[in-house]
Amino acid sequence: MLVPLLKAMRPKQWAKNVFVLAALVFDAKLFQPYYLLKALLAFALFCAISSAVYLVNDLLDVEKDRQHPAKRNRPLASGQLAPRVAIGAAAVLGIVSVVVSFLLDSRFAAVATCYLLLMALYSFWLKRIVIVDVLTVAGGFVLRVAAGVVVVQATRFSPWLYLCTVFGALFIAISKRRHELVLLNENANAHRTIFDEYNLALLDDMIRMVTASTAMAYSLYTFSAPNLPQNHAMMLTIPFVLYALFRYMYLVQVKGEGGTPEDLILEDKPLLLVIGLWGLTAIVILYLL
Repeated sequence: MLVPLLKAMRPKQWAKNVFVLAALVFDAKLFQPYYLLKALLAFALFCAISSAVYLVNDLLDVEKDRQHPAKRNRPLASGQLAPRVAIGAAAVLGIVSVVVSFLLDSRFAAVATCYLLLMALYSFWLKRIVIVDVLTVAGGFVLRVAAGVVVVQATRFSPWLYLCTVFGALFIAISKRRHELVLLNENANAHRTIFDEYNLALLDDMIRMVTASTAMAYSLYTFSAPNLPQNHAMMLTIPFVLYALFRYMYLVQVKGEGGTPEDLILEDKPLLLVIGLWGLTAIVILYLL
């Protein structure tokens, strides 16, 4: 059962928890061992918590996942993993992670607990409410960032980055909805009743709105955040963000990808390259200029 269980925990999606490390980097504490260790522990705890959420979500959606062309291969939907094992693992991961979080930092534990509760509400209820579903996903990313802020005791983390996180997460979540709607076509409702409330025109309009908002929010951050170099060198990273947004839209709307954002980002070489260049350039500007 170990291999199916690990697969059901979705280790590929642990990449989403890199947002926990945002404050470590942007508060200029990346090379301070004490805060680096705390941030890495926080990252590991969020990986465990998110895996508990994934297990619960798959338990609730097992029948609908069996009607999905890709999700039917998940361990629970395919019968490789027994439900009782998934239930036990989710309980252990959730409880142990919260307990250890309090040992790490009480404020971090409070944020992590809020994340766990929000995602539980999403799995049981909020994912069935139009627009609220994608806003909840974005809220989960913001809580990841907030957890990183408190665990490294950030003092120079710009509020603009919270806004960038909201818009960026919405961009990815809405793009995923669009991909699923196109992929499932007339069978979309059989997989998720929420697709009765969406259509391509609405989703495309929402994507345009959050794309423009993401670009604007990040641009404002690069020249207005007080902790950045006064020469506004961070503005040099704007082209990387624009290319990443446009490339992602191209992959979703032209190539028909985007069902699993973590795979899309990790497997598309141009997108992965530009994200790496953005990160490297930002670090050089923050730490060397």
